[in-house]
Amino acid sequence: MKKNSPQDLADNLPLSIISIIHGYSQGAIFDKEMTDWLKMVYVKGLTDDETILLVDAMISSGATMDFSHLGTYVADKHSTGGVGDKVSLILGPLMAASGLVIPMITGRSLGHTGGTLDKLEAIPGYRVDLSLEEFAKVVGTVGVSIVGQTDEICPADKKIYALRDRTNTVKSIPLICGSIMSKKIAEGIQGLVIDVKVGNGAFMSSLNDAKELGQKLAMIGEQFGVSTDVIYSDMNQPLGHEAGLWNEIEEVIRSLKSHGPQDLMEVVFELGSVLLVQAKKADTREKAKTVLKKQIEDGSAYEKFLKMVEAHGGDISYLEIPEKFESPKNVVEVVAKRSGYVTGMDTRALGEIINELTIQYSSSKRLTIPQGGVKFCKKIGASVKKGDMLALCQGESQDTVSIAAKNLLKYIKIGKNAPPTLNIIYTEL
Repeated sequence: MKKNSPQDLADNLPLSIISIIHGYSQGAIFDKEMTDWLKMVYVKGLTDDETILLVDAMISSGATMDFSHLGTYVADKHSTGGVGDKVSLILGPLMAASGLVIPMITGRSLGHTGGTLDKLEAIPGYRVDLSLEEFAKVVGTVGVSIVGQTDEICPADKKIYALRDRTNTVKSIPLICGSIMSKKIAEGIQGLVIDVKVGNGAFMSSLNDAKELGQKLAMIGEQFGVSTDVIYSDMNQPLGHEAGLWNEIEEVIRSLKSHGPQDLMEVVFELGSVLLVQAKKADTREKAKTVLKKQIEDGSAYEKFLKMVEAHGGDISYLEIPEKFESPKNVVEVVAKRSGYVTGMDTRALGEIINELTIQYSSSKRLTIPQGGVKFCKKIGASVKKGDMLALCQGESQDTVSIAAKNLLKYIKIGKNAPPTLNIIYTEL
């Protein structure tokens, strides 16, 4: 069957989507009108053709990149969002160390999930607001660059992204697809792997919903000529042990030095193996994982991370000596009230607590608290005794940290019997 190009669709569908998206981007349509449209899409959805047109409208609202002159496979990764998800910060340098080019445009926290940009900005000096010229230079010299949206790349999505967060229209498959795919396609990539999170800490709580989203994302990628693979991973508990800002950077450093948590590294290697097979640098995912583990063990991926941070103006001495970073002003332990096993977590609620520790709003200005976050000492399936430390809350305000620790205890369930083992990657679809 012949695929419709975005231009074909634009010629055959009403211009309302393009005019709405471009109008809002240019200031001709205001927040109130855009909110009404977002809520309509949230309730009624969009057809596949309309969703493709939405993506095209977001792309065409700004500039696009082209890295074909570099002569190597250009790829990226995206996660639909979770708690403690710092995969991009490990995977990007790892793929660059493996010979791929990774131009990554990413975002801040959305809803209950953490934002990659907020974590990177915890590194003293790191600039997420590079110009397109600076971005292209870092990609060309280092092989990987992680930045935020500029006013040039998909400016419509940048405005809509923030408005969705304020208007409770985040969990909408067409809007999620538009936001994700417009940025990725505008990067000029050839290949993409998408990590669709599934569980009570994901926007898609059921596997059926996740599959619907994954299939839409893959369809859009193929329509725009981008090889797109989808992996489904668990988000019924935070990924890794750290969730927050600087504490997640510390876990990234440990992971790049071969000391990463098993669940986190399983996701990293699964996604990375897909990209290596896409790029024809490995015949199978298992062979690809062997290559990736070597890049971690020999320090190549860590060196790429240092070079990327330095190229963005970051002070790498804080990465080499993490103890230099200012300690949190307040730390409160969360201890088990009884013995048993950790049987479950309300990950969405935990994410909201973590955001309270890491993000503040003052006179409508958004501020981050780099030292804020939670260390999860016990994960699902772990045995605990009364008085054991389940988690460690840290942050700036004593009241905020104390309240967070008290609330955190409500969302970590302890039962008498050990729960079934969680699968990190969903393979039976």
